[in-house]
Amino acid sequence: MLSSTTLLVSLSLGALSLAQQVGNYTAETHPRLPWQECTRSGCTTKSSASVVLDSNWRWTHITGNYTNCYTGNTWNTSICTDGATCASKCAVEGANYQSTYGITTSGNALTLKFVTRGENTNIGSRVYLMESDTKYQMFNVLNKEFTFDVDVSQLPCGLNGALYFVQMDSDGGLAKYSGNKAGAKYGTGYCDSQCPRDIKYINGEANSDGWTASPNDTNAGTGGYGTCCAEMDIWEANSISTAYTPHPCRTDNDGGQQRCTGQQCGTPIRHDGVCDPDGCDFNSYRMGDRTYYGKGLTVDTSKKMTVVTQFITDNNSTTGTLVEIRRLYVQDGRVIPNSKVNFPGLLEPFDSLSEKFCDDAKRAFGDATSFQKQGGLAHMGRSLAKGHVLVLSVWDDHTANMLWLDSSYPVDADANKPGIARGTCATDSGKPPDVESSSPNAQVIFSNIKFGDIGSTYSGTPITLPQAPLPPGYNPPAGGTTTVPTSTIPSSTPTGPSTTNPAPAATQTKYGQCAGLGYNGPTQCAAGTTCTQINQFYSQCI
Repeated sequence: MLSSTTLLVSLSLGALSLAQQVGNYTAETHPRLPWQECTRSGCTTKSSASVVLDSNWRWTHITGNYTNCYTGNTWNTSICTDGATCASKCAVEGANYQSTYGITTSGNALTLKFVTRGENTNIGSRVYLMESDTKYQMFNVLNKEFTFDVDVSQLPCGLNGALYFVQMDSDGGLAKYSGNKAGAKYGTGYCDSQCPRDIKYINGEANSDGWTASPNDTNAGTGGYGTCCAEMDIWEANSISTAYTPHPCRTDNDGGQQRCTGQQCGTPIRHDGVCDPDGCDFNSYRMGDRTYYGKGLTVDTSKKMTVVTQFITDNNSTTGTLVEIRRLYVQDGRVIPNSKVNFPGLLEPFDSLSEKFCDDAKRAFGDATSFQKQGGLAHMGRSLAKGHVLVLSVWDDHTANMLWLDSSYPVDADANKPGIARGTCATDSGKPPDVESSSPNAQVIFSNIKFGDIGSTYSGTPITLPQAPLPPGYNPPAGGTTTVPTSTIPSSTPTGPSTTNPAPAATQTKYGQCAGLGYNGPTQCAAGTTCTQINQFYSQCI
Protein backbone atom coordinates (compact mmCIF):
# COMPACT_ATOMS: atom_id res chain seq x y z
CA MET A 1 0.00 0.00 0.00
CA LEU A 2 1.18 3.51 -0.70
CA SER A 3 0.46 4.80 2.78
CA SER A 4 -1.03 3.78 6.08
CA THR A 5 -4.34 5.40 6.86
CA THR A 6 -4.95 8.43 8.99
CA LEU A 7 -6.55 8.68 12.41
CA LEU A 8 -8.08 11.99 13.55
CA VAL A 9 -8.96 12.22 17.21
CA SER A 10 -10.56 14.50 19.79
CA LEU A 11 -10.64 12.27 22.84
CA SER A 12 -10.43 13.51 26.39
CA LEU A 13 -7.65 10.96 26.69
CA GLY A 14 -5.77 12.51 23.75
CA ALA A 15 -4.71 11.19 20.37
CA LEU A 16 -4.50 7.49 19.62
CA SER A 17 -1.19 5.79 18.83
CA LEU A 18 0.81 2.62 19.24
CA ALA A 19 2.96 0.85 21.82
CA GLN A 20 4.20 -2.64 22.61
CA GLN A 21 3.08 -3.13 26.24
CA VAL A 22 -0.54 -4.04 27.00
CA GLY A 23 -2.98 -1.78 28.82
CA ASN A 24 -5.94 -2.86 30.93
CA TYR A 25 -8.51 -0.08 30.48
CA THR A 26 -10.34 -1.68 27.51
CA ALA A 27 -10.74 -5.43 26.97
CA GLU A 28 -9.60 -6.65 23.55
CA THR A 29 -12.37 -8.70 21.93
CA HIS A 30 -11.86 -9.70 18.31
CA PRO A 31 -14.95 -9.56 16.05
CA ARG A 32 -15.74 -13.00 14.62
CA LEU A 33 -15.32 -13.46 10.86
CA PRO A 34 -15.80 -17.06 9.69
CA TRP A 35 -14.35 -18.14 6.34
CA GLN A 36 -14.26 -21.39 4.36
CA GLU A 37 -11.49 -23.73 3.24
CA CYS A 38 -12.51 -25.73 0.16
CA THR A 39 -11.59 -28.87 -1.72
CA ARG A 40 -13.32 -30.39 -4.71
CA SER A 41 -15.38 -32.40 -2.22
CA GLY A 42 -16.80 -29.32 -0.51
CA CYS A 43 -16.02 -26.51 1.92
CA THR A 44 -15.36 -26.46 5.68
CA THR A 45 -16.20 -23.38 7.73
CA LYS A 46 -13.58 -21.91 10.09
CA SER A 47 -16.18 -20.65 12.52
CA SER A 48 -13.80 -19.44 15.25
CA ALA A 49 -11.85 -17.06 12.99
CA SER A 50 -11.83 -13.34 13.78
CA VAL A 51 -10.19 -10.04 12.85
CA VAL A 52 -7.89 -7.78 14.83
CA LEU A 53 -7.23 -4.05 14.47
CA ASP A 54 -3.73 -2.95 13.49
CA SER A 55 -1.90 -1.52 16.49
CA ASN A 56 -1.03 1.72 14.66
CA TRP A 57 -4.64 2.85 15.26
CA ARG A 58 -4.74 2.21 19.01
CA TRP A 59 -4.55 4.55 21.98
CA THR A 60 -1.19 4.39 23.76
CA HIS A 61 -0.35 5.72 27.18
CA ILE A 62 2.11 5.25 30.00
CA THR A 63 1.53 1.87 31.59
CA GLY A 64 -0.80 2.35 34.56
CA ASN A 65 -2.00 5.90 33.81
CA TYR A 66 -3.60 8.05 31.13
CA THR A 67 -0.60 10.09 29.98
CA ASN A 68 -0.17 9.83 26.21
CA CYS A 69 3.04 8.52 24.71
CA TYR A 70 2.14 10.02 21.32
CA THR A 71 -0.16 12.97 20.63
CA GLY A 72 -1.20 14.33 17.23
CA ASN A 73 1.82 13.59 15.07
CA THR A 74 4.59 13.83 17.65
CA TRP A 75 6.07 11.63 20.37
CA ASN A 76 6.07 12.61 24.05
CA THR A 77 9.84 13.06 24.30
CA SER A 78 9.74 13.27 28.09
CA ILE A 79 8.74 9.61 28.05
CA CYS A 80 10.15 8.39 24.76
CA THR A 81 13.78 9.38 25.10
CA ASP A 82 14.72 6.51 22.81
CA GLY A 83 12.91 3.65 21.08
CA ALA A 84 13.58 0.91 23.60
CA THR A 85 12.70 3.08 26.60
CA CYS A 86 9.47 4.15 24.96
CA ALA A 87 8.45 0.55 24.31
CA SER A 88 9.12 -0.38 27.92
CA LYS A 89 7.02 2.46 29.34
CA CYS A 90 4.04 2.62 26.98
CA ALA A 91 0.99 0.35 26.71
CA VAL A 92 -1.39 -0.30 23.82
CA GLU A 93 -5.08 -0.58 24.64
CA GLY A 94 -7.88 -2.81 23.50
CA ALA A 95 -10.24 -1.46 20.86
CA ASN A 96 -13.90 -0.52 20.76
CA TYR A 97 -14.26 -1.83 17.22
CA GLN A 98 -17.69 -0.48 16.26
CA SER A 99 -18.06 2.76 18.19
CA THR A 100 -14.51 4.05 17.71
CA TYR A 101 -13.36 2.52 14.42
CA GLY A 102 -16.51 1.70 12.45
CA ILE A 103 -15.56 -1.99 12.17
CA THR A 104 -18.41 -4.50 12.34
CA THR A 105 -19.01 -8.12 11.40
CA SER A 106 -22.26 -9.91 10.66
CA GLY A 107 -22.14 -13.58 9.74
CA ASN A 108 -19.31 -13.89 7.22
CA ALA A 109 -19.34 -10.18 6.30
CA LEU A 110 -16.92 -7.46 7.47
CA THR A 111 -17.85 -3.78 7.09
CA LEU A 112 -15.14 -1.12 7.27
CA LYS A 113 -16.48 2.43 7.46
CA PHE A 114 -14.21 5.20 6.25
CA VAL A 115 -15.29 7.93 8.72
CA THR A 116 -16.56 7.11 12.23
CA ARG A 117 -17.67 9.98 14.46
CA GLY A 118 -18.25 9.73 18.18
CA GLU A 119 -16.21 11.18 20.99
CA ASN A 120 -13.50 11.07 18.37
CA THR A 121 -13.36 11.06 14.56
CA ASN A 122 -11.63 8.02 13.10
CA ILE A 123 -10.47 7.84 9.49
CA GLY A 124 -10.00 4.40 7.91
CA SER A 125 -8.80 1.15 9.42
CA ARG A 126 -6.69 -1.94 8.80
CA VAL A 127 -7.44 -5.40 10.20
CA TYR A 128 -5.92 -8.89 9.95
CA LEU A 129 -7.58 -12.30 9.84
CA MET A 130 -6.83 -14.35 12.96
CA GLU A 131 -6.44 -18.12 13.35
CA SER A 132 -6.61 -17.88 17.12
CA ASP A 133 -6.66 -15.14 19.73
CA THR A 134 -2.88 -14.76 19.50
CA LYS A 135 -1.94 -15.89 15.96
CA TYR A 136 -2.66 -14.54 12.51
CA GLN A 137 -4.08 -16.94 9.94
CA MET A 138 -1.33 -17.88 7.48
CA PHE A 139 -2.02 -18.69 3.81
CA ASN A 140 0.11 -20.41 1.18
CA VAL A 141 -1.82 -19.61 -1.99
CA LEU A 142 0.40 -21.44 -4.51
CA ASN A 143 -1.63 -23.80 -6.72
CA LYS A 144 -4.74 -22.53 -4.89
CA GLU A 145 -7.41 -19.92 -5.42
CA PHE A 146 -8.59 -17.18 -3.08
CA THR A 147 -12.15 -15.93 -3.39
CA PHE A 148 -14.27 -13.30 -1.67
CA ASP A 149 -17.34 -11.14 -2.20
CA VAL A 150 -16.99 -7.38 -2.07
CA ASP A 151 -19.24 -4.33 -2.28
CA VAL A 152 -17.37 -1.18 -3.36
CA SER A 153 -20.45 0.78 -4.42
CA GLN A 154 -19.87 3.34 -1.65
CA LEU A 155 -16.20 3.99 -2.44
CA PRO A 156 -15.72 7.12 -4.60
CA CYS A 157 -12.59 8.61 -6.16
CA GLY A 158 -9.66 8.80 -3.77
CA LEU A 159 -10.59 5.83 -1.57
CA ASN A 160 -9.24 2.29 -1.56
CA GLY A 161 -10.96 -0.74 -0.09
CA ALA A 162 -8.03 -3.17 -0.13
CA LEU A 163 -7.57 -6.89 0.47
CA TYR A 164 -4.03 -8.19 0.26
CA PHE A 165 -1.37 -10.52 1.64
CA VAL A 166 1.89 -9.57 3.38
CA GLN A 167 4.67 -11.77 4.75
CA MET A 168 4.25 -10.77 8.40
CA ASP A 169 5.19 -13.03 11.29
CA SER A 170 2.27 -15.15 12.48
CA ASP A 171 2.63 -13.89 16.07
CA GLY A 172 3.20 -10.24 15.11
CA GLY A 173 6.87 -10.43 16.12
CA LEU A 174 6.14 -11.44 19.71
CA ALA A 175 8.73 -14.23 19.82
CA LYS A 176 11.45 -12.38 17.92
CA TYR A 177 11.48 -9.07 19.76
CA SER A 178 11.62 -8.85 23.54
CA GLY A 179 10.25 -5.30 23.51
CA ASN A 180 7.00 -6.49 21.96
CA LYS A 181 4.63 -7.66 24.69
CA ALA A 182 1.44 -7.17 22.66
CA GLY A 183 1.86 -9.40 19.60
CA ALA A 184 -0.77 -10.44 17.10
CA LYS A 185 -3.57 -10.15 19.67
CA TYR A 186 -3.12 -6.38 19.42
CA GLY A 187 -2.27 -6.22 15.71
CA THR A 188 1.51 -5.71 15.81
CA GLY A 189 4.16 -6.51 13.21
CA TYR A 190 2.85 -4.84 10.06
CA CYS A 191 5.08 -4.55 7.02
CA ASP A 192 4.63 -4.14 3.27
CA SER A 193 6.51 -3.47 0.04
CA GLN A 194 6.47 0.32 0.53
CA CYS A 195 8.70 -0.19 3.61
CA PRO A 196 6.42 2.23 5.50
CA ARG A 197 8.14 4.58 7.93
CA ASP A 198 4.93 5.83 9.55
CA ILE A 199 4.64 2.68 11.69
CA LYS A 200 5.15 3.88 15.25
CA TYR A 201 6.67 0.69 16.62
CA ILE A 202 8.91 -1.67 14.66
CA ASN A 203 10.70 -4.76 16.00
CA GLY A 204 9.44 -4.04 19.52
CA GLU A 205 10.91 -0.52 19.66
CA ALA A 206 9.40 2.91 19.14
CA ASN A 207 10.20 4.48 15.77
CA SER A 208 10.74 7.78 17.58
CA ASP A 209 14.37 8.44 16.66
CA GLY A 210 14.44 10.82 13.71
CA TRP A 211 10.64 11.14 13.73
CA THR A 212 9.35 13.97 11.51
CA ALA A 213 5.75 15.15 11.67
CA SER A 214 3.87 14.98 8.37
CA PRO A 215 3.35 18.36 6.68
CA ASN A 216 -0.12 17.38 5.42
CA ASP A 217 -1.39 14.89 8.01
CA THR A 218 -1.95 16.09 11.56
CA ASN A 219 -1.84 12.55 12.93
CA ALA A 220 1.11 10.94 11.15
CA GLY A 221 4.80 11.26 10.51
CA THR A 222 7.86 9.26 9.52
CA GLY A 223 10.59 7.79 11.68
CA GLY A 224 14.14 6.73 11.06
CA TYR A 225 13.08 3.14 10.36
CA GLY A 226 10.75 1.46 7.90
CA THR A 227 9.38 -2.07 7.91
CA CYS A 228 9.60 -4.07 4.68
CA CYS A 229 8.16 -7.34 3.40
CA ALA A 230 6.73 -8.87 0.24
CA GLU A 231 3.15 -7.94 -0.61
CA MET A 232 0.55 -9.51 -2.88
CA ASP A 233 -2.25 -7.05 -3.58
CA ILE A 234 -5.25 -9.21 -4.40
CA TRP A 235 -7.60 -6.24 -4.50
CA GLU A 236 -7.02 -2.50 -4.48
CA ALA A 237 -10.23 -0.88 -5.57
CA ASN A 238 -13.01 1.65 -5.41
CA SER A 239 -16.12 1.92 -7.58
CA ILE A 240 -14.08 3.41 -10.44
CA SER A 241 -10.97 1.25 -10.79
CA THR A 242 -9.28 -1.88 -9.49
CA ALA A 243 -5.85 -3.50 -9.74
CA TYR A 244 -4.14 -6.67 -8.57
CA THR A 245 -0.39 -6.48 -8.10
CA PRO A 246 2.51 -8.61 -6.79
CA HIS A 247 5.41 -6.80 -5.03
CA PRO A 248 8.49 -8.99 -4.35
CA CYS A 249 11.21 -8.04 -1.85
CA ARG A 250 14.80 -9.15 -1.29
CA THR A 251 14.46 -9.13 2.48
CA ASP A 252 15.12 -11.84 5.04
CA ASN A 253 13.38 -15.18 4.47
CA ASP A 254 12.54 -14.56 0.77
CA GLY A 255 10.50 -11.46 1.50
CA GLY A 256 9.92 -11.69 5.24
CA GLN A 257 9.62 -8.74 7.62
CA GLN A 258 12.81 -6.68 7.91
CA ARG A 259 13.45 -3.31 9.51
CA CYS A 260 15.15 -0.88 7.13
CA THR A 261 16.98 2.43 7.21
CA GLY A 262 17.86 4.95 4.53
CA GLN A 263 18.21 3.61 1.01
CA GLN A 264 17.10 0.12 2.09
CA CYS A 265 13.67 1.71 2.58
CA GLY A 266 13.73 3.28 -0.89
CA THR A 267 14.77 6.71 0.38
CA PRO A 268 15.82 8.89 -1.36
CA ILE A 269 15.79 6.72 -4.53
CA ARG A 270 12.39 5.03 -4.65
CA HIS A 271 13.34 2.02 -6.79
CA ASP A 272 16.71 1.22 -5.17
CA GLY A 273 15.45 -0.23 -1.90
CA VAL A 274 15.07 -3.86 -0.85
CA CYS A 275 11.44 -4.02 -2.06
CA ASP A 276 9.53 -3.35 -5.26
CA PRO A 277 7.21 -0.43 -4.47
CA ASP A 278 5.43 -0.31 -7.85
CA GLY A 279 4.74 -3.98 -8.50
CA CYS A 280 3.44 -5.45 -11.73
CA ASP A 281 -0.17 -4.32 -11.87
CA PHE A 282 -3.16 -5.43 -13.92
CA ASN A 283 -5.70 -2.60 -13.96
CA SER A 284 -8.27 -3.19 -16.70
CA TYR A 285 -8.71 0.52 -17.42
CA ARG A 286 -4.96 1.08 -17.59
CA MET A 287 -4.65 -1.93 -19.89
CA GLY A 288 -7.00 -0.31 -22.39
CA ASP A 289 -10.46 -1.73 -21.65
CA ARG A 290 -12.61 1.22 -20.64
CA THR A 291 -15.89 -0.75 -20.69
CA TYR A 292 -15.05 -3.55 -18.23
CA TYR A 293 -15.12 -2.32 -14.60
CA GLY A 294 -17.33 0.38 -13.12
CA LYS A 295 -20.92 1.26 -12.34
CA GLY A 296 -23.16 -0.21 -15.02
CA LEU A 297 -20.27 -1.90 -16.85
CA THR A 298 -19.45 -5.59 -17.40
CA VAL A 299 -18.25 -5.94 -13.80
CA ASP A 300 -20.85 -3.66 -12.24
CA THR A 301 -19.52 -1.87 -9.16
CA SER A 302 -22.97 -0.66 -8.17
CA LYS A 303 -23.56 -4.10 -6.63
CA LYS A 304 -21.75 -6.93 -4.89
CA MET A 305 -19.39 -9.15 -6.89
CA THR A 306 -17.29 -12.27 -6.29
CA VAL A 307 -13.55 -11.96 -6.98
CA VAL A 308 -11.49 -15.09 -7.74
CA THR A 309 -7.68 -15.09 -7.90
CA GLN A 310 -5.78 -18.22 -8.95
CA PHE A 311 -2.07 -18.84 -8.39
CA ILE A 312 -0.71 -21.19 -11.06
CA THR A 313 2.62 -23.01 -10.58
CA ASP A 314 4.81 -24.75 -13.13
CA ASN A 315 4.19 -28.22 -11.65
CA ASN A 316 0.67 -27.72 -10.27
CA SER A 317 1.80 -28.04 -6.65
CA THR A 318 2.13 -25.82 -3.60
CA THR A 319 5.92 -26.07 -3.87
CA GLY A 320 6.24 -25.19 -7.58
CA THR A 321 7.41 -21.98 -9.21
CA LEU A 322 4.73 -19.32 -9.57
CA VAL A 323 4.21 -18.68 -13.30
CA GLU A 324 0.80 -17.01 -13.59
CA ILE A 325 -1.82 -15.20 -11.50
CA ARG A 326 -5.31 -15.33 -12.99
CA ARG A 327 -8.37 -13.24 -12.21
CA LEU A 328 -12.08 -13.78 -12.84
CA TYR A 329 -15.34 -12.49 -11.41
CA VAL A 330 -18.75 -13.96 -10.66
CA GLN A 331 -21.76 -11.65 -10.69
CA ASP A 332 -25.46 -12.36 -11.21
CA GLY A 333 -24.62 -16.02 -11.86
CA ARG A 334 -22.16 -15.17 -14.66
CA VAL A 335 -18.51 -16.22 -14.55
CA ILE A 336 -16.77 -13.23 -16.10
CA PRO A 337 -13.23 -13.77 -17.46
CA ASN A 338 -10.65 -11.08 -16.88
CA SER A 339 -10.41 -8.30 -19.44
CA LYS A 340 -7.68 -8.41 -22.06
CA VAL A 341 -4.94 -5.88 -22.71
CA ASN A 342 -6.35 -3.66 -25.44
CA PHE A 343 -3.39 -1.97 -27.12
CA PRO A 344 -3.10 -3.92 -30.40
CA GLY A 345 0.24 -3.48 -32.08
CA LEU A 346 1.88 -2.52 -28.78
CA LEU A 347 1.08 -5.41 -26.43
CA GLU A 348 -0.33 -8.90 -26.81
CA PRO A 349 -3.90 -9.35 -25.49
CA PHE A 350 -2.78 -10.65 -22.08
CA ASP A 351 -5.50 -11.43 -19.56
CA SER A 352 -3.40 -12.47 -16.54
CA LEU A 353 -0.14 -11.73 -14.75
CA SER A 354 2.93 -13.59 -16.02
CA GLU A 355 6.62 -12.83 -16.37
CA LYS A 356 6.10 -12.02 -20.05
CA PHE A 357 3.18 -9.72 -19.34
CA CYS A 358 5.19 -7.89 -16.68
CA ASP A 359 8.30 -7.55 -18.87
CA ASP A 360 6.35 -6.39 -21.93
CA ALA A 361 4.07 -3.98 -20.04
CA LYS A 362 7.04 -2.36 -18.24
CA ARG A 363 8.76 -1.79 -21.59
CA ALA A 364 5.65 -0.56 -23.37
CA PHE A 365 4.65 1.88 -20.62
CA GLY A 366 8.19 2.99 -19.77
CA ASP A 367 7.76 1.96 -16.14
CA ALA A 368 10.62 1.39 -13.69
CA THR A 369 11.79 -2.23 -13.55
CA SER A 370 12.09 -2.74 -9.80
CA PHE A 371 9.71 -5.71 -10.12
CA GLN A 372 12.28 -7.53 -12.23
CA LYS A 373 15.21 -6.36 -10.08
CA GLN A 374 13.54 -7.87 -7.00
CA GLY A 375 13.12 -11.28 -8.65
CA GLY A 376 9.78 -10.96 -10.43
CA LEU A 377 6.96 -13.46 -10.22
CA ALA A 378 9.21 -16.40 -9.31
CA HIS A 379 10.52 -14.60 -6.23
CA MET A 380 7.00 -13.50 -5.32
CA GLY A 381 6.05 -17.18 -5.38
CA ARG A 382 8.86 -18.12 -3.00
CA SER A 383 7.58 -15.49 -0.61
CA LEU A 384 3.99 -16.74 -0.85
CA ALA A 385 5.17 -20.27 -0.12
CA LYS A 386 6.45 -19.06 3.28
CA GLY A 387 2.92 -18.10 4.32
CA HIS A 388 1.24 -14.68 4.28
CA VAL A 389 -1.18 -12.80 6.52
CA LEU A 390 -4.49 -11.53 5.09
CA VAL A 391 -5.01 -7.77 5.42
CA LEU A 392 -8.30 -5.89 4.86
CA SER A 393 -8.43 -2.11 4.93
CA VAL A 394 -10.04 1.12 3.81
CA TRP A 395 -7.85 4.20 3.40
CA ASP A 396 -7.16 7.49 1.68
CA ASP A 397 -3.81 8.58 0.31
CA HIS A 398 -1.83 11.54 1.69
CA THR A 399 1.04 10.82 -0.73
CA ALA A 400 -0.56 10.67 -4.19
CA ASN A 401 -4.32 11.13 -3.63
CA MET A 402 -4.95 7.60 -5.00
CA LEU A 403 -4.44 8.94 -8.55
CA TRP A 404 -2.18 5.95 -9.34
CA LEU A 405 -5.33 3.78 -9.00
CA ASP A 406 -8.23 5.77 -10.42
CA SER A 407 -7.03 8.77 -12.47
CA SER A 408 -4.30 9.72 -14.95
CA TYR A 409 -0.89 9.40 -13.35
CA PRO A 410 1.60 11.04 -13.45
CA VAL A 411 -0.74 13.99 -13.68
CA ASP A 412 1.53 15.95 -16.04
CA ALA A 413 1.74 13.11 -18.60
CA ASP A 414 -0.37 12.75 -21.75
CA ALA A 415 -3.47 10.79 -20.72
CA ASN A 416 -3.68 9.30 -24.24
CA LYS A 417 -0.29 7.63 -23.83
CA PRO A 418 -0.74 3.91 -23.03
CA GLY A 419 -0.33 3.22 -19.31
CA ILE A 420 -1.09 6.72 -18.05
CA ALA A 421 -4.88 6.62 -17.67
CA ARG A 422 -5.92 4.31 -14.81
CA GLY A 423 -9.50 5.51 -14.27
CA THR A 424 -12.00 8.29 -14.86
CA CYS A 425 -11.34 10.36 -11.73
CA ALA A 426 -10.11 13.92 -12.21
CA THR A 427 -6.41 14.58 -11.65
CA ASP A 428 -7.29 17.04 -8.87
CA SER A 429 -9.47 14.52 -7.04
CA GLY A 430 -8.68 12.33 -4.05
CA LYS A 431 -7.26 14.94 -1.68
CA PRO A 432 -7.79 13.50 1.81
CA PRO A 433 -9.41 16.61 3.34
CA ASP A 434 -11.90 16.68 0.46
CA VAL A 435 -12.64 12.95 0.57
CA GLU A 436 -13.00 12.92 4.35
CA SER A 437 -15.49 15.82 4.32
CA SER A 438 -17.47 14.83 1.21
CA SER A 439 -17.73 11.06 1.73
CA PRO A 440 -18.60 10.49 5.41
CA ASN A 441 -20.73 7.45 4.56
CA ALA A 442 -18.13 5.67 2.45
CA GLN A 443 -17.52 2.02 3.32
CA VAL A 444 -16.42 -1.32 1.92
CA ILE A 445 -18.00 -4.70 2.73
CA PHE A 446 -15.96 -7.90 2.37
CA SER A 447 -17.74 -11.23 2.79
CA ASN A 448 -17.84 -14.95 1.97
CA ILE A 449 -14.06 -15.50 2.04
CA LYS A 450 -13.03 -18.86 0.58
CA PHE A 451 -9.67 -20.50 -0.03
CA GLY A 452 -8.82 -23.83 -1.56
CA ASP A 453 -8.25 -26.00 -4.61
CA ILE A 454 -8.49 -24.33 -7.98
CA GLY A 455 -12.08 -24.49 -9.20
CA SER A 456 -13.55 -25.30 -5.77
CA THR A 457 -14.65 -21.90 -4.48
CA TYR A 458 -17.10 -20.57 -7.06
CA SER A 459 -19.73 -21.58 -9.62
CA GLY A 460 -21.71 -19.96 -12.41
CA THR A 461 -22.22 -19.80 -16.15
CA PRO A 462 -19.17 -18.61 -18.13
CA ILE A 463 -19.63 -15.75 -20.56
CA THR A 464 -17.50 -14.59 -23.48
CA LEU A 465 -16.48 -10.93 -23.53
CA PRO A 466 -16.99 -8.87 -26.70
CA GLN A 467 -14.02 -7.05 -28.17
CA ALA A 468 -13.61 -3.76 -26.32
CA PRO A 469 -13.38 -0.55 -28.37
CA LEU A 470 -9.92 0.98 -28.60
CA PRO A 471 -9.07 3.54 -25.92
CA PRO A 472 -9.70 7.13 -27.02
CA GLY A 473 -6.62 8.63 -28.64
CA TYR A 474 -4.88 5.30 -29.23
CA ASN A 475 -3.72 4.64 -32.78
CA PRO A 476 -2.23 1.16 -33.36
CA PRO A 477 1.17 1.10 -35.06
CA ALA A 478 1.04 0.74 -38.83
CA GLY A 479 0.87 -2.89 -39.93
CA GLY A 480 -0.71 -4.06 -36.66
CA THR A 481 2.34 -6.04 -35.53
CA THR A 482 2.62 -6.39 -31.79
CA THR A 483 5.91 -4.84 -30.77
CA VAL A 484 7.27 -3.13 -27.72
CA PRO A 485 9.83 -0.32 -27.57
CA THR A 486 13.43 -1.50 -27.45
CA SER A 487 14.96 -1.13 -24.00
CA THR A 488 17.09 -3.07 -21.57
CA ILE A 489 15.14 -4.80 -18.84
CA PRO A 490 16.71 -6.91 -16.10
CA SER A 491 15.76 -10.56 -16.13
CA SER A 492 13.72 -11.86 -13.21
CA THR A 493 16.75 -13.39 -11.52
CA PRO A 494 15.79 -15.72 -8.67
CA THR A 495 17.40 -15.27 -5.27
CA GLY A 496 17.72 -19.03 -4.79
CA PRO A 497 19.55 -21.63 -6.88
CA SER A 498 18.76 -21.25 -10.58
CA THR A 499 16.86 -24.01 -12.35
CA THR A 500 15.72 -24.59 -15.88
CA ASN A 501 12.09 -25.49 -16.33
CA PRO A 502 11.47 -27.51 -19.50
CA ALA A 503 8.58 -26.73 -21.80
CA PRO A 504 5.35 -28.52 -20.84
CA ALA A 505 5.36 -32.13 -21.97
CA ALA A 506 2.76 -33.42 -24.41
CA THR A 507 1.39 -35.58 -21.57
CA GLN A 508 0.22 -33.84 -18.41
CA THR A 509 1.29 -35.24 -15.03
CA LYS A 510 -1.08 -36.48 -12.34
CA TYR A 511 -2.97 -33.57 -10.73
CA GLY A 512 -1.92 -31.24 -13.56
CA GLN A 513 -4.36 -29.08 -15.54
CA CYS A 514 -5.52 -30.66 -18.79
CA ALA A 515 -8.38 -28.47 -20.11
CA GLY A 516 -10.40 -25.33 -19.49
CA LEU A 517 -11.34 -22.07 -21.15
CA GLY A 518 -8.16 -20.14 -21.99
CA TYR A 519 -5.90 -23.15 -21.28
CA ASN A 520 -3.39 -24.09 -24.01
CA GLY A 521 -1.18 -26.71 -22.33
CA PRO A 522 -1.09 -30.52 -22.54
CA THR A 523 -4.49 -32.20 -22.80
CA GLN A 524 -3.43 -35.86 -22.61
CA CYS A 525 -3.14 -37.23 -19.06
CA ALA A 526 -0.46 -39.55 -17.74
CA ALA A 527 -1.23 -43.26 -17.64
CA GLY A 528 -3.67 -44.18 -14.89
CA THR A 529 -5.29 -40.71 -14.73
CA THR A 530 -8.24 -39.15 -16.51
CA CYS A 531 -8.88 -35.52 -17.51
CA THR A 532 -11.75 -34.64 -15.17
CA GLN A 533 -13.70 -31.39 -15.49
CA ILE A 534 -13.85 -29.35 -12.28
CA ASN A 535 -15.59 -26.40 -13.95
CA GLN A 536 -15.53 -24.67 -17.33
CA PHE A 537 -12.20 -23.05 -16.56
CA TYR A 538 -10.33 -25.96 -15.03
CA SER A 539 -9.99 -29.70 -15.65
CA GLN A 540 -7.41 -31.86 -13.88
CA CYS A 541 -5.65 -35.19 -14.42
CA ILE A 542 -6.87 -37.33 -11.50
